[in-house]
Amino acid sequence: MTLEPPPEHPTDETRAYRRALGSFATGVCVVTADSPQGPLGLTINSFTSVSLEPRLLLWCIDERSERWPVFAAAERFAVHILPAEDRETAVRFAKGVALLEPHEFERRPDGPPCLPEALARFECAVHDRIQMGDHMVVVGRVEAFATAEGDALTFWRGRYGVLGAEE
Repeated sequence: MTLEPPPEHPTDETRAYRRALGSFATGVCVVTADSPQGPLGLTINSFTSVSLEPRLLLWCIDERSERWPVFAAAERFAVHILPAEDRETAVRFAKGVALLEPHEFERRPDGPPCLPEALARFECAVHDRIQMGDHMVVVGRVEAFATAEGDALTFWRGRYGVLGAEE
C-alpha cells in the first residue's frame, strides 16, 4: 500500500461551502491506527458520540485522503481529544502522512497506538463503516477510555483556539 497525497481541485462553490461549515466551532481530535508503514495519526474535527449503550462513537474521513486506505482497513483505532497545548500535534497530523515515532505512543496488548497526552482517549474496534458521498463514516465500539483535566483545543473558521472551564 502506497500512501500519497490526494489530487485537489476545489471549485469556488466547494470552497464557499467549506467556509460556511467552518463557522461551526469544534474540538480537535487525532485518530491513530496501525498501517503497514507503522502507527500513524490523522487530525479530525468530525467526531461525535453515537450511543451510550453500547458505547459507540463516530468520525469521518475524506476518501481522497492519503490515509484513507489505512483507516478503511484498520480494525482498531483510537480517538484522542486534544488539549489546548497540543496545537503542534494537530498541525502535524492534519496533512501528509504522519507516522508516529516509537517514543510518541503507548498501547495495551492488542490495542491501537495511543497518544499519552489527551483530554480524553477512546480505544475502539470498528463497529461499522459507511460510505457517505466523498467521505467514509467510521463507527467505533469503545473498548477502553481515559480522561484528564485541562482546556480543550478548538477549531473555528480555519483557526485553532482554546476553550476552558470558567473560573
